[in-house]
Amino acid sequence: MMNTKLYKSVLNLAGELMNAAQQQDQASFDSLYSQLKALCIEHENTDKDHPVQWETLADFTDEFADALLIYEKALAKATALNVKDYMSSIGYAKATMHVELGQTEAAIVSLQAAQVSANKIPDKALKAEIAQLLQQLQ
Repeated sequence: MMNTKLYKSVLNLAGELMNAAQQQDQASFDSLYSQLKALCIEHENTDKDHPVQWETLADFTDEFADALLIYEKALAKATALNVKDYMSSIGYAKATMHVELGQTEAAIVSLQAAQVSANKIPDKALKAEIAQLLQQLQ
């Protein structure tokens, strides 16, 4: 179970990061990104560590290769906690990064794993996105 205060902090930072990105305010974006990264590092390997903070950090990481490494960390944490919704969404996000990097095989592997996790979640939209991307790549 995730710490509510931490979850709200991550959610607030994500909202502020979205606003900064939409306003093309790079200085604010960089500052907020640093805050989110610090939060992740502060709570890493503690009882407050949770895949949502790492997935959010990866979502706002500009470099695809760097984002992939953070998604890997998020997926490992989600898998350890066996939280299928995060395992599915992170797997899908990883696959989209692999597609951007031209790594079709890796994208397919990631999507297949995400599809297995998604069998156990109620999010029909995510299930459909996973299936659609998998169909396009195969």
